[in-house]
Amino acid sequence: MLDSLTAYWIKLPKVFKTTLLSISLRQWARSLPLALSLLVASTQSSTVQATENLKLPNLGEASTSLFSTEYEHQLGRTWLRIFRSQARTVDDPLLFDYLENLIYRLVTHSQLEDRRIELVVVDNPTINAFAVPGGIIGVHNGLLLYAQSEDELATVLSHEIAHLSQRHFSRRVEFAKNQQPLNLAAMLAGFVLLATTGSEAGMAALSAAQAAAQDSALRYSRSAEAEADRVGMQTLVDAGFDPHAAPGMFERMLQASRYAGGNRIPEFLRSHPLSENRIADTRNRARQYPKQSPQPSLQYHLMRARVANQLADTPTEAVQKFRGELEGSTRSVEAARYGLVLALTDAGRTEEASLELDSLRADDPTRLEYVIASAEIDLARNQPAEAVQKLAQRLKRSPGNHPLTMTYAKALMRDQKAHVAEEVLLEQSKRKANDPALWYLLAEVQGLSGNIIGLHQSRAEYFIRKGILDQAEKQLNYALKLTGKDYPTTARITQRLQDIADLRQQMEI
Repeated sequence: MLDSLTAYWIKLPKVFKTTLLSISLRQWARSLPLALSLLVASTQSSTVQATENLKLPNLGEASTSLFSTEYEHQLGRTWLRIFRSQARTVDDPLLFDYLENLIYRLVTHSQLEDRRIELVVVDNPTINAFAVPGGIIGVHNGLLLYAQSEDELATVLSHEIAHLSQRHFSRRVEFAKNQQPLNLAAMLAGFVLLATTGSEAGMAALSAAQAAAQDSALRYSRSAEAEADRVGMQTLVDAGFDPHAAPGMFERMLQASRYAGGNRIPEFLRSHPLSENRIADTRNRARQYPKQSPQPSLQYHLMRARVANQLADTPTEAVQKFRGELEGSTRSVEAARYGLVLALTDAGRTEEASLELDSLRADDPTRLEYVIASAEIDLARNQPAEAVQKLAQRLKRSPGNHPLTMTYAKALMRDQKAHVAEEVLLEQSKRKANDPALWYLLAEVQGLSGNIIGLHQSRAEYFIRKGILDQAEKQLNYALKLTGKDYPTTARITQRLQDIADLRQQMEI
């Protein structure tokens, strides 16, 4: 029998052998009798006796526990750097600021204890959002085109926050770890059957073990989704959103998937499978709360218009889209006109854009989106001084506002005031240190201002946040060659090089 087992062991993939050997043998010993009772009940008694005679030494108890929040935080930031190096993200401070504020509004009414949230907006037209352990929340900009209201968008985001607050990642790992001895014991029992009763019985046992493991994982996943639905809806209600938006959003997602081909199922549904029962449960849960008549959020619809403009193939196509909305029916006339302003500006048709914007600003002259749109028209007209003046005036009322500050720095750069832009961005980097776009712009400004050491340092910070550590290291080494006897700068660069070495080690784990 040992020769037969050895033969089957040799055929196992290396990764399976490593996993098999890594778990506690005492866990095997505890789990093997149960696995055998499930797998060999119908086999010959001699086979059962042979497996029961398998003796395993006692090597101690394996401990299990949830990952610490600090470990999850580090894991999430490492993942984000890797993700940014591989995925296209959106550089739109207005959209990012809106989503970040919406998420924080939900988080403050959630059960999430560690509220160090970091957002990544993915440039992708598909319907998707996701949460990564450690407080990373990702949103595809295409999700805004699908969600018809801010309440529907908040439904999806509150669901993802619930996955974080309930620590589903750590709990799933712990679940898998607890299941592993039983699953592997069942696999081992299958190998014993292969050796003692023939390949047909053994293969049946292995298939049964695999099916049982898959079924257990599927049931756990469904349980986690149901919990995220329940906890997410409570967050939605506590934050002042309409709970009835949740079943409506899920139902339209399910309908969309039915009319789509196998490869066109929304990405959100691939990782969050919907069913009629799940939607019915969500609808029944929403009925427990009073029916609301939420007021449409103009800011949300303005952000939808920005996304529609971003995702259009050409500015001309975007112009046609928004004109069609204004001539037909639209959820928000203001948002359609705002989208038209953006598209006309991108198309270089600044006079038309200015006229459309004037009609919007007549009723709401101080709205941030319109102030920035006006400055962007000035820049498109090659009138940066006018843009600088408008933005500086507004910044007096909203100091530190990130969309305003980024647009202001670009206007200063265009107005040949790179030194001032550098000071503005260096101050802003203290508030938004994790924004790759800020470091990219700062490097460009420093190049124009003649600060070459600063340029290399800022490029390094950009590459660090994008997870491209080799390039970050190169930039810091370039800067190090230029520091001369500037010992404080040399010390800072040397420390940053060590930080990169530590980050590289984390990313290779």
